[in-house]
Amino acid sequence: MYKALLRPLLFKLSAEQAHHFTFDALALASKVPGIPALLRGQFGYQHPALERELFGLRFRNPIGLAAGFDKDARLVDELAALGFGHVEIGTVTPRPQPGNPTPRLFRLPTDRALINRMGFNNGGAAAAAARLKRRRSDIIIGGNIGKNKDTPNEQAAQDYVACLQALHEVVDYFVVNVSSPNTPGLRQLQEREPLLQLLRTVQRVNQAQRTARPLLLKIAPDLTNEQLDDILGIVQEAGLSGLVATNTTIDRGGLLTPAPAVEQLGAGGLSGAPLRARATEVIRYLHEHSGGRVPIIGVGGIFTPEDVQEKLDAGASLVQLYTGFIYEGPAVVQRMCQQLVQAARGQTQGR
Repeated sequence: MYKALLRPLLFKLSAEQAHHFTFDALALASKVPGIPALLRGQFGYQHPALERELFGLRFRNPIGLAAGFDKDARLVDELAALGFGHVEIGTVTPRPQPGNPTPRLFRLPTDRALINRMGFNNGGAAAAAARLKRRRSDIIIGGNIGKNKDTPNEQAAQDYVACLQALHEVVDYFVVNVSSPNTPGLRQLQEREPLLQLLRTVQRVNQAQRTARPLLLKIAPDLTNEQLDDILGIVQEAGLSGLVATNTTIDRGGLLTPAPAVEQLGAGGLSGAPLRARATEVIRYLHEHSGGRVPIIGVGGIFTPEDVQEKLDAGASLVQLYTGFIYEGPAVVQRMCQQLVQAARGQTQGR
């Protein structure tokens, strides 16, 4: 139904208009008595074989919603009803900011991809924290944190610390985002020394809290193997709990959409099916070169149950969707969970 009826209608709107329309529709529907239960019954799927324990947290299934969809924690309960095992909000910055000028979100339907240059548009950490305090579901929440656009890189740690302090009591884990291509200069913080200094500062404040939260780092798919080796060293030196691999890519190679049409859309991070192979490659490299000691949340080009299994086989402990959710619709998590359970049953019977 989604692909046949709803998606064609949504795709007649601009990508960002469709996003806001979907948000408003879900928020409105959730206020109607009985609708949340109906959504849980229609799209939810629970089974003991799906449960995962990671970072000392118990996830009801390994399928999460990636940061970028619900930046301001406005739909956490509604998304929980759609079956996600966790929701990562953000990227959140200390102060509200409008992000980059519109249009800034584009579809590449032929490639099953998106290009975005949103620029960390969000209402600020305090507003997100206030909403999370009012949430009703017990779904695990990740807080993806960043710096404001006008904060110099030399002062970036202050922004990440401010976000951590504002959200500390209302999220279950944190993700430091230095890999978005849409904030000028942000990716420079991925260099070894600036990154290590930043993470040590954030981790020091995190561990000074009453209960330290798991702290992860989200990395770009465009890093070299040498840079990935540096990342693994930094994970150990900064005492991180794991990695989120990967963010969007600046690479435009191999697209089916004609190059002039892609160039006309301008700069931004590419997500979706074209990223699948590279994201899996990065996950496998990190898993193998860490001896499996660094937990990884796999992100990038996940549309089908087979895509989920590919990431898990490469070494991911959990996965996250974004573009796949846009293209596949609200039943995608249920389909993935059902096939994971079937696979687990097959392995049990085969023993």
